[in-house]
Amino acid sequence: MSKQKCSLKLYSNFLISNHNRYSGAELARVTPIIDMAHDSVSRWLARVNVRPAEIWRYVKNLVRPEEGYLIGDDTMLEKQHSDKNEIVSWRYSGNKHCAVKGIPLVNLLWTGGEEFIPVDYCFYQKLKDNKTKNDHFQDMLKRAKKRGFKPRYIMMDSWYSGIENLKLISKDLKWSFICNIACNRVVSPSKGAYCAVSDLDLTKGKVKRVWLKQFGYVLVCIRVDKDGDRTYLITNDLDLTNYDQFLKHWKHRWQVEEFHRGIKQTTGIEKCYSTQTQSQKTHVFASFVAFLKLERQRLQSQISWYEQKALIPRLATASFLASA
Repeated sequence: MSKQKCSLKLYSNFLISNHNRYSGAELARVTPIIDMAHDSVSRWLARVNVRPAEIWRYVKNLVRPEEGYLIGDDTMLEKQHSDKNEIVSWRYSGNKHCAVKGIPLVNLLWTGGEEFIPVDYCFYQKLKDNKTKNDHFQDMLKRAKKRGFKPRYIMMDSWYSGIENLKLISKDLKWSFICNIACNRVVSPSKGAYCAVSDLDLTKGKVKRVWLKQFGYVLVCIRVDKDGDRTYLITNDLDLTNYDQFLKHWKHRWQVEEFHRGIKQTTGIEKCYSTQTQSQKTHVFASFVAFLKLERQRLQSQISWYEQKALIPRLATASFLASA
Protein backbone atom coordinates (compact mmCIF):
# COMPACT_ATOMS: atom_id res chain seq x y z
CA MET A 1 0.00 0.00 0.00
CA SER A 2 1.38 3.41 -0.97
CA LYS A 3 2.06 5.97 1.74
CA GLN A 4 -0.54 8.70 2.18
CA LYS A 5 0.76 11.94 0.69
CA CYS A 6 -1.71 14.11 2.58
CA SER A 7 -1.35 14.50 6.35
CA LEU A 8 -2.98 16.31 9.26
CA LYS A 9 -0.02 18.69 9.46
CA LEU A 10 -0.23 19.59 5.77
CA TYR A 11 -4.02 19.85 5.72
CA SER A 12 -4.30 21.97 8.90
CA ASN A 13 -1.59 24.33 7.63
CA PHE A 14 -3.49 24.59 4.34
CA LEU A 15 -6.63 25.61 6.25
CA ILE A 16 -4.69 28.41 7.93
CA SER A 17 -3.01 29.70 4.78
CA ASN A 18 -6.03 29.52 2.47
CA HIS A 19 -8.78 32.12 2.47
CA ASN A 20 -11.64 30.95 0.28
CA ARG A 21 -10.81 27.73 -1.60
CA TYR A 22 -10.58 24.83 0.81
CA SER A 23 -10.87 22.02 -1.76
CA GLY A 24 -8.54 19.10 -2.29
CA ALA A 25 -7.92 20.36 -5.81
CA GLU A 26 -6.65 23.67 -4.45
CA LEU A 27 -4.38 21.93 -1.95
CA ALA A 28 -2.98 19.78 -4.78
CA ARG A 29 -2.14 22.96 -6.73
CA VAL A 30 -0.14 24.58 -3.91
CA THR A 31 1.39 21.66 -2.01
CA PRO A 32 5.19 21.25 -1.99
CA ILE A 33 4.68 17.47 -2.25
CA ILE A 34 5.51 16.28 -5.76
CA ASP A 35 2.76 14.58 -7.77
CA MET A 36 0.09 14.83 -5.06
CA ALA A 37 -3.30 14.73 -6.77
CA HIS A 38 -6.56 15.99 -5.30
CA ASP A 39 -7.65 12.35 -4.98
CA SER A 40 -4.94 11.90 -2.37
CA VAL A 41 -6.61 14.57 -0.26
CA SER A 42 -10.06 13.02 -0.75
CA ARG A 43 -8.81 9.56 0.21
CA TRP A 44 -7.03 10.92 3.29
CA LEU A 45 -10.13 12.78 4.48
CA ALA A 46 -12.28 9.67 4.05
CA ARG A 47 -9.87 7.19 5.62
CA VAL A 48 -8.60 9.03 8.69
CA ASN A 49 -10.71 7.93 11.65
CA VAL A 50 -10.21 10.60 14.29
CA ARG A 51 -12.52 10.98 17.27
CA PRO A 52 -13.32 14.42 18.76
CA ALA A 53 -11.97 13.37 22.17
CA GLU A 54 -8.53 12.93 20.54
CA ILE A 55 -8.17 16.71 20.39
CA TRP A 56 -7.05 16.40 24.02
CA ARG A 57 -3.53 15.32 23.05
CA TYR A 58 -3.13 18.60 21.15
CA VAL A 59 -4.28 20.78 24.04
CA LYS A 60 -3.16 19.13 27.27
CA ASN A 61 0.09 21.10 27.32
CA LEU A 62 -1.78 24.37 26.73
CA VAL A 63 -4.08 24.23 29.76
CA ARG A 64 -3.71 24.51 33.52
CA PRO A 65 -6.34 21.99 34.67
CA GLU A 66 -6.42 23.09 38.31
CA GLU A 67 -7.50 26.66 37.57
CA GLY A 68 -9.48 28.72 35.09
CA TYR A 69 -12.92 28.17 33.64
CA LEU A 70 -14.63 25.48 31.57
CA ILE A 71 -17.30 26.92 29.28
CA GLY A 72 -19.88 24.78 27.49
CA ASP A 73 -21.88 25.88 24.46
CA ASP A 74 -23.02 24.72 21.04
CA THR A 75 -22.78 26.15 17.56
CA MET A 76 -23.99 25.36 14.04
CA LEU A 77 -21.59 24.87 11.15
CA GLU A 78 -23.71 25.95 8.21
CA LYS A 79 -23.70 23.52 5.26
CA GLN A 80 -26.44 24.92 3.03
CA HIS A 81 -25.14 23.16 -0.08
CA SER A 82 -24.33 19.80 1.51
CA ASP A 83 -26.52 16.72 1.34
CA LYS A 84 -28.09 15.53 4.56
CA ASN A 85 -26.11 12.74 6.15
CA GLU A 86 -25.25 11.32 9.57
CA ILE A 87 -24.07 14.70 10.93
CA VAL A 88 -25.69 17.25 8.57
CA SER A 89 -29.28 18.10 9.44
CA TRP A 90 -31.76 20.93 9.66
CA ARG A 91 -31.68 22.75 13.02
CA TYR A 92 -32.93 26.02 14.42
CA SER A 93 -30.25 28.72 14.48
CA GLY A 94 -30.38 31.30 17.25
CA ASN A 95 -28.28 33.66 15.14
CA LYS A 96 -30.43 33.37 12.01
CA HIS A 97 -33.71 32.88 13.95
CA CYS A 98 -34.75 30.19 11.49
CA ALA A 99 -33.94 26.60 10.54
CA VAL A 100 -30.62 26.14 8.75
CA LYS A 101 -28.88 23.06 7.40
CA GLY A 102 -25.58 22.29 9.02
CA ILE A 103 -23.47 20.34 11.48
CA PRO A 104 -24.39 20.98 15.15
CA LEU A 105 -21.42 20.90 17.51
CA VAL A 106 -21.28 20.97 21.29
CA ASN A 107 -17.99 22.41 22.58
CA LEU A 108 -16.11 22.68 25.85
CA LEU A 109 -13.64 25.56 26.06
CA TRP A 110 -11.01 26.17 28.73
CA THR A 111 -9.59 29.58 29.59
CA GLY A 112 -7.41 30.88 32.37
CA GLY A 113 -8.61 34.36 31.47
CA GLU A 114 -6.69 35.09 28.26
CA GLU A 115 -6.62 31.70 26.53
CA PHE A 116 -9.12 30.17 24.09
CA ILE A 117 -8.46 26.42 24.27
CA PRO A 118 -11.13 23.96 23.01
CA VAL A 119 -10.55 20.86 25.14
CA ASP A 120 -13.42 18.74 23.80
CA TYR A 121 -16.20 18.77 21.25
CA CYS A 122 -18.79 16.38 19.85
CA PHE A 123 -21.24 16.07 16.97
CA TYR A 124 -24.92 16.33 17.87
CA GLN A 125 -26.55 13.45 15.98
CA LYS A 126 -29.49 12.33 18.05
CA LEU A 127 -30.95 10.06 15.37
CA LYS A 128 -27.79 7.92 15.58
CA ASP A 129 -26.83 7.93 19.27
CA ASN A 130 -30.08 9.16 20.88
CA LYS A 131 -28.13 11.72 22.91
CA THR A 132 -29.29 15.27 23.57
CA LYS A 133 -26.99 18.28 23.70
CA ASN A 134 -27.22 18.09 27.49
CA ASP A 135 -26.11 14.44 27.39
CA HIS A 136 -23.05 15.43 25.37
CA PHE A 137 -22.34 18.32 27.73
CA GLN A 138 -22.41 15.94 30.69
CA ASP A 139 -20.16 13.43 28.91
CA MET A 140 -17.57 16.13 28.24
CA LEU A 141 -17.64 17.32 31.86
CA LYS A 142 -17.07 13.76 33.08
CA ARG A 143 -14.13 13.37 30.70
CA ALA A 144 -12.73 16.68 31.94
CA LYS A 145 -12.91 15.35 35.51
CA LYS A 146 -10.98 12.21 34.52
CA ARG A 147 -8.36 14.41 32.85
CA GLY A 148 -7.70 16.19 36.13
CA PHE A 149 -9.63 19.43 35.65
CA LYS A 150 -10.53 21.37 38.79
CA PRO A 151 -11.92 24.59 37.29
CA ARG A 152 -12.78 27.71 39.24
CA TYR A 153 -16.23 27.65 37.63
CA ILE A 154 -18.19 25.79 34.98
CA MET A 155 -20.10 28.31 32.87
CA MET A 156 -22.94 27.84 30.40
CA ASP A 157 -26.04 29.58 29.13
CA SER A 158 -29.63 28.85 30.11
CA TRP A 159 -29.94 25.93 27.64
CA TYR A 160 -27.57 23.93 29.85
CA SER A 161 -28.96 25.15 33.19
CA GLY A 162 -31.30 22.20 33.70
CA ILE A 163 -31.45 20.54 37.10
CA GLU A 164 -29.65 17.38 35.96
CA ASN A 165 -26.67 19.39 34.73
CA LEU A 166 -26.56 21.52 37.88
CA LYS A 167 -26.69 18.46 40.12
CA LEU A 168 -23.97 16.70 38.14
CA ILE A 169 -21.65 19.70 38.43
CA SER A 170 -22.38 20.47 42.07
CA LYS A 171 -23.02 17.11 43.71
CA ASP A 172 -21.20 14.54 41.55
CA LEU A 173 -18.22 16.48 40.20
CA LYS A 174 -17.96 18.77 43.26
CA TRP A 175 -17.45 21.87 41.11
CA SER A 176 -18.94 25.34 41.18
CA PHE A 177 -20.97 26.80 38.34
CA ILE A 178 -22.21 30.15 37.11
CA CYS A 179 -24.96 30.22 34.51
CA ASN A 180 -27.89 32.29 33.38
CA ILE A 181 -31.43 30.98 33.77
CA ALA A 182 -34.79 31.70 32.19
CA CYS A 183 -36.86 34.43 33.83
CA ASN A 184 -39.60 31.92 34.76
CA ARG A 185 -37.40 29.56 36.77
CA VAL A 186 -38.99 28.95 40.15
CA VAL A 187 -37.15 29.99 43.31
CA SER A 188 -38.00 30.47 46.96
CA PRO A 189 -36.75 33.65 48.67
CA SER A 190 -38.17 32.41 51.98
CA LYS A 191 -39.55 29.12 53.28
CA GLY A 192 -42.87 28.19 51.73
CA ALA A 193 -42.93 31.11 49.28
CA TYR A 194 -42.19 30.38 45.61
CA CYS A 195 -42.04 32.75 42.67
CA ALA A 196 -40.43 33.24 39.28
CA VAL A 197 -36.90 34.58 39.47
CA SER A 198 -38.08 37.65 37.53
CA ASP A 199 -40.41 38.51 40.43
CA LEU A 200 -37.60 38.75 42.95
CA ASP A 201 -36.65 42.11 44.37
CA LEU A 202 -33.34 42.29 42.48
CA THR A 203 -31.50 45.45 41.59
CA LYS A 204 -28.11 46.05 40.03
CA GLY A 205 -25.39 45.45 42.58
CA LYS A 206 -27.47 43.09 44.70
CA VAL A 207 -26.83 39.37 45.21
CA LYS A 208 -29.58 37.34 46.87
CA ARG A 209 -29.60 33.87 48.37
CA VAL A 210 -32.61 31.79 47.31
CA TRP A 211 -33.72 28.17 47.07
CA LEU A 212 -33.79 26.94 43.45
CA LYS A 213 -36.62 24.45 43.04
CA GLN A 214 -35.43 20.82 42.89
CA PHE A 215 -31.81 21.86 43.44
CA GLY A 216 -31.02 23.77 46.62
CA TYR A 217 -29.55 27.09 47.69
CA VAL A 218 -27.99 29.34 45.08
CA LEU A 219 -26.99 32.98 44.82
CA VAL A 220 -28.80 35.00 42.18
CA CYS A 221 -28.20 38.41 40.68
CA ILE A 222 -29.41 40.40 37.71
CA ARG A 223 -27.38 41.88 34.87
CA VAL A 224 -28.93 44.71 32.87
CA ASP A 225 -27.23 45.65 29.59
CA LYS A 226 -27.24 49.05 27.89
CA ASP A 227 -30.40 48.13 25.94
CA GLY A 228 -32.26 47.28 29.12
CA ASP A 229 -32.23 43.50 28.55
CA ARG A 230 -32.11 41.51 31.78
CA THR A 231 -30.07 38.40 32.44
CA TYR A 232 -30.57 36.37 35.61
CA LEU A 233 -27.41 34.66 36.86
CA ILE A 234 -27.06 31.95 39.49
CA THR A 235 -24.16 30.18 41.20
CA ASN A 236 -23.84 27.41 43.74
CA ASP A 237 -20.79 29.18 45.21
CA LEU A 238 -22.50 30.69 48.23
CA ASP A 239 -19.40 32.75 49.05
CA LEU A 240 -19.64 34.73 45.81
CA THR A 241 -21.64 37.52 47.39
CA ASN A 242 -19.79 40.41 45.76
CA TYR A 243 -21.80 41.58 42.74
CA ASP A 244 -18.82 42.97 40.82
CA GLN A 245 -16.84 39.75 41.30
CA PHE A 246 -19.89 37.73 40.22
CA LEU A 247 -20.04 39.60 36.91
CA LYS A 248 -16.27 39.63 36.51
CA HIS A 249 -16.26 35.83 36.47
CA TRP A 250 -19.33 35.64 34.24
CA LYS A 251 -17.87 37.84 31.50
CA HIS A 252 -15.48 35.01 30.61
CA ARG A 253 -18.43 32.99 29.28
CA TRP A 254 -18.42 35.27 26.23
CA GLN A 255 -15.07 33.78 25.23
CA VAL A 256 -16.77 30.69 23.83
CA GLU A 257 -18.70 32.97 21.45
CA GLU A 258 -15.42 34.58 20.38
CA PHE A 259 -13.99 31.11 19.83
CA HIS A 260 -16.92 30.08 17.62
CA ARG A 261 -16.54 33.19 15.51
CA GLY A 262 -12.76 32.80 15.33
CA ILE A 263 -12.64 29.16 14.25
CA LYS A 264 -15.26 29.79 11.56
CA GLN A 265 -13.48 32.83 10.13
CA THR A 266 -9.90 31.53 10.21
CA THR A 267 -9.97 27.77 9.48
CA GLY A 268 -12.73 27.22 6.91
CA ILE A 269 -14.40 24.77 9.28
CA GLU A 270 -17.70 25.20 7.43
CA LYS A 271 -16.10 24.90 3.97
CA CYS A 272 -15.42 21.19 3.48
CA TYR A 273 -16.16 20.37 -0.18
CA SER A 274 -16.81 16.68 0.46
CA THR A 275 -20.30 15.42 1.25
CA GLN A 276 -19.09 12.21 2.90
CA THR A 277 -19.66 11.99 6.65
CA GLN A 278 -16.16 10.80 7.58
CA SER A 279 -14.51 13.39 5.34
CA GLN A 280 -16.50 16.16 7.01
CA LYS A 281 -15.58 14.84 10.46
CA THR A 282 -11.89 14.78 9.53
CA HIS A 283 -12.14 18.31 8.16
CA VAL A 284 -13.69 19.54 11.41
CA PHE A 285 -10.95 17.86 13.46
CA ALA A 286 -8.26 19.42 11.26
CA SER A 287 -9.94 22.81 11.71
CA PHE A 288 -9.64 22.48 15.48
CA VAL A 289 -5.96 21.60 15.10
CA ALA A 290 -5.48 24.61 12.80
CA PHE A 291 -7.17 26.90 15.31
CA LEU A 292 -4.93 25.60 18.10
CA LYS A 293 -1.86 26.47 16.01
CA LEU A 294 -3.19 30.02 15.61
CA GLU A 295 -4.02 30.27 19.31
CA ARG A 296 -0.60 28.98 20.37
CA GLN A 297 1.04 31.60 18.18
CA ARG A 298 -1.30 34.31 19.50
CA LEU A 299 -0.31 33.50 23.08
CA GLN A 300 3.38 33.66 22.18
CA SER A 301 3.39 36.73 19.92
CA GLN A 302 0.16 38.57 20.85
CA ILE A 303 -0.74 38.62 17.13
CA SER A 304 -4.45 37.91 16.69
CA TRP A 305 -5.77 34.92 14.75
CA TYR A 306 -7.09 37.24 12.05
CA GLU A 307 -3.83 39.15 11.67
CA GLN A 308 -1.82 35.93 11.46
CA LYS A 309 -4.04 34.75 8.63
CA ALA A 310 -3.92 38.15 6.88
CA LEU A 311 -0.10 38.18 6.94
CA ILE A 312 0.15 35.27 4.50
CA PRO A 313 -1.56 36.83 1.42
CA ARG A 314 -0.16 40.23 2.42
CA LEU A 315 3.40 38.95 2.05
CA ALA A 316 2.50 37.29 -1.25
CA THR A 317 0.94 40.51 -2.53
CA ALA A 318 3.95 42.58 -1.47
CA SER A 319 6.27 40.14 -3.23
CA PHE A 320 4.18 40.27 -6.40
CA LEU A 321 4.05 44.07 -6.42
CA ALA A 322 7.80 44.31 -5.85
CA SER A 323 8.54 42.05 -8.80
CA ALA A 324 5.87 43.36 -11.19
